[in-house]
Amino acid sequence: MAKYCILLALLAGGWRAAAAERVFDFRAMTENQPPPGLRSAVAGEGRPGDWRIILDEVPPTLAPLTADAPVVTKQAVLAQLAQDPTDEHFPLLIDDGDVFTDFTLTTRFKIVRGKTEQMAGVAFRLQDEKNFYVIRASALGRNVRFYKVVNGERSAPIGPEVRMPTNAWQELLIECKGNQIHCRLNGAEVFPTLEDNTFMRGKVAFWTKSDSVSYFADTRISFVPQVVPAQAMVRAILKEYPRLVGLKVFARTGQPATLKVIASSDAKDIGQPGGKDEQDVVQQGTVYCGKAEETHAVLMPLRDRNGDVIAAVRVTLKSFPGQTEQNALARARPIVKRLQDRVETAQDLFE
Repeated sequence: MAKYCILLALLAGGWRAAAAERVFDFRAMTENQPPPGLRSAVAGEGRPGDWRIILDEVPPTLAPLTADAPVVTKQAVLAQLAQDPTDEHFPLLIDDGDVFTDFTLTTRFKIVRGKTEQMAGVAFRLQDEKNFYVIRASALGRNVRFYKVVNGERSAPIGPEVRMPTNAWQELLIECKGNQIHCRLNGAEVFPTLEDNTFMRGKVAFWTKSDSVSYFADTRISFVPQVVPAQAMVRAILKEYPRLVGLKVFARTGQPATLKVIASSDAKDIGQPGGKDEQDVVQQGTVYCGKAEETHAVLMPLRDRNGDVIAAVRVTLKSFPGQTEQNALARARPIVKRLQDRVETAQDLFE
């Protein structure tokens, strides 16, 4: 998993809504190694980029308190170091951890060098390497541009001419609310708010072009966490069966796909990996039943409308004197069936 922090803060509405912030802490990562949990890919032609953690001098994010404070400090930053001059070559470093709807992303970037191109940017609401939005800055072109990529085809770029020096840190802000896209560079509005309905949710990625060597630092994403349908289903089941001790749904997610908790009666479990028993349930449709001191746990497959296993469900029940495994299975089956009645395909768990 990527080494980042997620901070939760209650909004004005109380417990009904919570805002989250993801902080990409490159300082916690190993120098000269690719950042863990982020996937290197490429849009267009050529090979994926060479993304590594390096040390660089970065100005502080806050103004110094005294005149003697250092103007810059050495810190770990993310760098794209490959120099493939292919024209249609767009290295991406994709965060597969979350899919965002509305969000505000801030990052600092520095365009270092490049003979063919000198660019840095952020791809967002990314579906895959052929479908996303991007906002990027060009030092050679002296501009900032927005465009979208649909099935690998780029739209006409939108954006102004902007002087963009190399080897100088810039701050980029991208905000998405519904179909509206807003951008600021170093605190100044880049272009009027754009409206586009092509992508309403997706992942984020760091972006460069051709032989651009570019650095990124101090990246944060503020967002309202999505409640995936599977989690909404779990909450509804818990209301129907208030005596349940616990309920978890394990499904394959991410790239490469791994089995994780995607919904749970305990939110802290979400994202935890599945074990061998859960793997057996998903791969073979196995049913497990286990007894603890005061509870019984039943692990059963969740099937789609065609009968194929798409997830594993762990139902934890409070035991009673004389309860047997068969009785625990009988109690768990209607709970799993209630979930199954709401799902036709695996996608129904996520969207």
